[in-house]
Amino acid sequence: MVLNTIGRLIWIPISFLIAAAAALTVLVTLGLETITHAVHNLDGGETISAAFDVAWQGTLIASGATIVPALLVVIIGEVARIRSWLYYVIGGGAALAVIPLLAPSGATTAEQLALPALWHVFATAGFAGGFVYWLLAGRNA
Repeated sequence: MVLNTIGRLIWIPISFLIAAAAALTVLVTLGLETITHAVHNLDGGETISAAFDVAWQGTLIASGATIVPALLVVIIGEVARIRSWLYYVIGGGAALAVIPLLAPSGATTAEQLALPALWHVFATAGFAGGFVYWLLAGRNA
């Protein structure tokens, strides 16, 4: 029993990091496509640098702000011993879908074009990360 607990304490962070990498891969892939569409929809007065500002801010948000909600979903699931794939998939998607809604309101035109689609991108990344975590650690209690 003690060895199982110690093994689980080692496997949970490893699974979380692999799931975070999967979610970040989805976020970057779909996020770049969203930014590309935002660049093509820019008015004549907008510059390409505005789109790169969106990319830079998205990278900062993805690297720091998404870890905390995803970690909360995992901690609650592990403490309550929830083993349902629905919990991790929906919890991950809901936790990450909130991130674009917390963005500052003083957005440029390129950011305003990209933000509505980013909600779906973050939710999809959360779904992917939650499912990968469940595959690795959630179902093996």
